[in-house]
Amino acid sequence: MKDRKVYCLNAISAVGTDNFRTGYSLTDQLDDAAGVMVRSAKMHDMEFPPSLRAIARAGAGVNNIPLECCSEAGIVVFNTPGANANSVKELVLAGMLLASRDLLGGAAWVRENARDPAIAKSAEKAKKAFAGHEIAGKTLGVVGLGAIGWRVANAAIDLGMKVISYDPYMSLSSAWHLSPQVGNTSDLGELAAQSDFLTVHVPAGDKTSKMISADIIACMKPGATLLNFARDIVVDEEAVAASLQAGKLHKYVTDFANPLTANLPGAIVLPHLGASTEEAEDNCALMAAQQLQNYLDNGNITNSVNFPAIDLGVCETASRVCVLHRNEPNMLSQITGFFGKAGLNIENLANKSRGAYAVTLLDIDETMPHDTAERLGDIAGVLRVRRIEG
Repeated sequence: MKDRKVYCLNAISAVGTDNFRTGYSLTDQLDDAAGVMVRSAKMHDMEFPPSLRAIARAGAGVNNIPLECCSEAGIVVFNTPGANANSVKELVLAGMLLASRDLLGGAAWVRENARDPAIAKSAEKAKKAFAGHEIAGKTLGVVGLGAIGWRVANAAIDLGMKVISYDPYMSLSSAWHLSPQVGNTSDLGELAAQSDFLTVHVPAGDKTSKMISADIIACMKPGATLLNFARDIVVDEEAVAASLQAGKLHKYVTDFANPLTANLPGAIVLPHLGASTEEAEDNCALMAAQQLQNYLDNGNITNSVNFPAIDLGVCETASRVCVLHRNEPNMLSQITGFFGKAGLNIENLANKSRGAYAVTLLDIDETMPHDTAERLGDIAGVLRVRRIEG
């Protein structure tokens, strides 16, 4: 089986990179890499070499990767949904506690009075300034029930909270995992109006930009807390600032520092710590490495954000051909017809589509010549052809 080189744009946990089979090696040159592993490094201004087949994001968000450019170049982009979900869930719970109990203020007071020999006695008088509220019995609104959202919802139920959710696109997997005690509403404004805490867990994109809008923020209870561990663009932070300054919102807890939130009274701003645990980094790296290797070695695709999932198992025939192409009429018949004209027998085939793009995997019983693969790539609508030898 062909040896392959992988380029890491960020420090990637060895739990992942050590998982590659013998023959894989890490390179410090992008020019000869078959795969890239990345966390948060920005890739929009990068030029990708012809050798690059796939990019594996060790994390969920892919806004640092130029997806359209990759799709048109036949570069499969993977992410690792759920690998860091528990880490983020725990931070959301911590965020609720930081907002409801003035733990940060209390800790700061102790540091400021550390030299007071009577600090224990002074603390008994000072602690009234840091009194807060319990979260048990309060209502948590959860926007988005993906891998993180349903975990947050279930954990809040276990902590004695009432939980209401909003997700018009909830997956079957999330529905199976979700506690039956979690309520649901189809009206985001109604959810905001009922919530003492509102937490958002949706992917960043055009459809979710400022999803928590000024109108939604205006619906929130006086004294409520808004938590954002998704991305800063999903919340209208100008409206958040106005609500905090007016004294309506109690706290805004976010994992995304920017010049507005970092200087905003009433905001608890963390330096993007959601997935910053050893366990999450290990889980993400391992999943990313496994998905990358399975694609490079077998053409199988799992958790891609720009091409459909497809799986023909381990390649055991003389050759496997992976064709990345546009999802257009007559593409499959052109591809299979090409093999017939070339006198190549197709032993097994899978074809999947997703939006504008599709993938066809074909197992053939003899080695496919290089020039035959190149001619297959001449079919209009074919973006990339890969020969995989068994």
